[in-house]
Amino acid sequence: MKWIKPSLYLAVFSLPTCLNLVPLSASTAQVQAQLHRTEKTWQISQAFKPPKRGDPPASAGGSTRGSSCLTGNQPLTSLIPSNKLGLTFAQHPTFFWYVPQSPVKTAKFRIVAHKEQKLFYETTLRLPNRPGIISFTLPEKTPPLAVNKTYHWYLTIVCDPEDSSENPIVDGWVERTQPELSLSQALAKADLRKQPTLYAEAGIWHEALTTLAQLRRSEPHSLKTRLDWRQFFKSVGLSAIASEPMIDCCKAEK
Repeated sequence: MKWIKPSLYLAVFSLPTCLNLVPLSASTAQVQAQLHRTEKTWQISQAFKPPKRGDPPASAGGSTRGSSCLTGNQPLTSLIPSNKLGLTFAQHPTFFWYVPQSPVKTAKFRIVAHKEQKLFYETTLRLPNRPGIISFTLPEKTPPLAVNKTYHWYLTIVCDPEDSSENPIVDGWVERTQPELSLSQALAKADLRKQPTLYAEAGIWHEALTTLAQLRRSEPHSLKTRLDWRQFFKSVGLSAIASEPMIDCCKAEK
């Protein structure tokens, strides 16, 4: 029986050395089955586990249709769990969205302190020239999110500066919390490859997604990173977005 040379095997499959080599005589079905078993093993711990807590207040957010300036099969989408609440440990968390193709290059992002109904932060974002997943991190110079306080955020694509009724908008909620001692200790010892799982299992959305995004940027050819990314999105009903490209964007306009 002929075997694939290790160097050729790694070049073709880019799989860890712990994976059993597949003989050249193996059928396509056998190879796919082996890949499926490997993928299933990796995916077990990468699914996001929502925290056991109440949902945020109901809101009427959603992507506006009609004569808006967005095109393509996927709508403007906020990358958050289905209940629209994302927990974070960060004073200045990172937010993610999928933005489809559009001739418009301006978006408005604002955060409102829920109980006070007071504007907490507002800025204008410059959008990229192609569709994909974008992110925005609250600047360090802005006030930090308060612990155990809920904030309502909105992202609006400015299709028409004069008539906002046709401007696509998505919204969500963010709440800063504090980690338990055991989780803090585990995170302090973990490298970047282990951090997404720790955050995902603890239900900390913003850091789970942010660390996964960092891994995708630092290890663009890693099959495990791609599978972890796909399973994470699948676990919260965002499979349609998982294959979209990540784009280096965005910073607040001055």
